[in-house]
Amino acid sequence: MKDMNQSQLRMKSQDIVILFKILSKGEKEWYHHTIAKELHMSQSEVSESLKRSSYSGLIDSSRKKVSKLSLIDFIEFGIKYTFPQKPGPIARGFPTVHSAPPLNNIILSDEIYVWPDSLGSVKGQSIIPLYKSVTKAIVSDPKLYEFLVLVDSVRIGKVREIKLAVKLLREKCV
Repeated sequence: MKDMNQSQLRMKSQDIVILFKILSKGEKEWYHHTIAKELHMSQSEVSESLKRSSYSGLIDSSRKKVSKLSLIDFIEFGIKYTFPQKPGPIARGFPTVHSAPPLNNIILSDEIYVWPDSLGSVKGQSIIPLYKSVTKAIVSDPKLYEFLVLVDSVRIGKVREIKLAVKLLREKCV
């Protein structure tokens, strides 16, 4: 990490999106350029992100294998402090938190949360996604969508939602 200074080594919200994109691929082989294309990011953003994640211990030194337990620990104990979010104004978008699978089948609520996007079909309180292209990326990757919904549940959920989201993340990742 000699080519990066301390401020460049701080985690960014897109790092979480990239790590879960890698996890959504399962055992399938992937490359920086394919991750970048599928997430609507630049290749350099992906490369720099993987450097930060390696430095943070969330991916191995080869930058190919996500440290699942460390990532889930970070989500459980750090995400809501590092990348906090509060529900905003009503907007049209894609459902998130307990308004989307897998939690919408378990938690019943009158509150609806969405990632704002004109292509979305649901109105609810807006939640700013971890990265601006999330709503484009989830259209072709339902597994990534579920992961990010669970992450958002930890970011803004109440105790019950957080516990359930962490439990489901552990089941899906480990």
